[in-house]
Amino acid sequence: MGKTIEIKGYVREDGSVGIRNHVAIIPLDDLSNTAVMGVAKLVRGTVPLPHHYGRLQFGKDLDLMFHILGGSGANANVAGAIVIGIEENWANKVADLIAKTGKPVEVYPIEGYGDLRTIERASRKAKEMVQEASEKQRTTVDLSSIVMSIKCGESDTTSGLASNPATGIAVDKVIDNGGTVMFGETSELTGAEDIVAEKIRDEELRKKFMKIYDEYITEVESKGADLLGSQPTQGNIKGGLSTIEEKALGNIQKLGRREVNCVLDYLDELPSNRHGTLCFVNTSSAAAEAVTLFASKGSVIHLFTTGQGNIVGHPLIPVVKITANPKTAKLMSEHIDVDLSELLEMRISLEEAGERVFQYSLKTINGRLTASEVLQHDEFVPIKLYISA
Repeated sequence: MGKTIEIKGYVREDGSVGIRNHVAIIPLDDLSNTAVMGVAKLVRGTVPLPHHYGRLQFGKDLDLMFHILGGSGANANVAGAIVIGIEENWANKVADLIAKTGKPVEVYPIEGYGDLRTIERASRKAKEMVQEASEKQRTTVDLSSIVMSIKCGESDTTSGLASNPATGIAVDKVIDNGGTVMFGETSELTGAEDIVAEKIRDEELRKKFMKIYDEYITEVESKGADLLGSQPTQGNIKGGLSTIEEKALGNIQKLGRREVNCVLDYLDELPSNRHGTLCFVNTSSAAAEAVTLFASKGSVIHLFTTGQGNIVGHPLIPVVKITANPKTAKLMSEHIDVDLSELLEMRISLEEAGERVFQYSLKTINGRLTASEVLQHDEFVPIKLYISA
């Protein structure tokens, strides 16, 4: 391997490296969204994470809510966080997860105060956090400190033929430089799950992957549902992908050529002792849900390939939008960061296309804003597993 690739990032208290410098305002529950948005409107530099869930989750679903909310505040792109909840007990649980990173975090309950006083109290602290965060400087580190995630959405025939394999080359480059890349979309591996399993050399990890995959598919099949129209989606079908197997074989081109050496279920944390890691994460195939879970597990940048034109973003991590569809690149140009349509026109090679994705990723890591960031696509969607109590 050649010279180490250097980047500029924010080194956090726990040693993790971020590429953005946000102060997150996190609602514990849907009732707290109004107060959270009130703080965000008053204090420039804060990022609100409103969501639709209340407080009656239970079991694994409740644990997953804490995992996602706490993990989002713990993300290395966050300099400090404020948690607002209708009451402080569960809000403190989320704050405690964030506090483990060493970054500043405060809790403000609404009960006994009301929205207006809560907004005032939280805004005063948020102002301090934003000013303190503004003093933090990017420092030089190497690419091995970066955690990346990948996904595709509104895929079509151009995805499997061009944008996904080009992204796979960029993924190889990140891993070869010691970085970490997460992938998921569990149901969208159907028909290619055996190929993914073959990329897992460790027998125990392979068994874990197949167990996660089989349980996911069994859950789908137990409902007696016909997934046609959901998998592939209507957009996939419009783009020429007729079966989930056809979609999956194109999907896995994003993984590149390196072995899968990490397997995580919903609640598993990313290992800290890693170097050059390609990690499967059990996720929904819904774009915003998957990106939200990746961010809560530590991803600081996301590569998102699209054929027909998915426009998803995220409030905390930049989403780099990549397409090889010339129609999408032209008609939805404001959403596209990396246009690879020249690859299908045979004007550039696959290696050149992969290098284009990789170089744009480095620009984004070093501070360039993505289209989704500039256009304020701030989709934050925690995964919910089942009904509330």
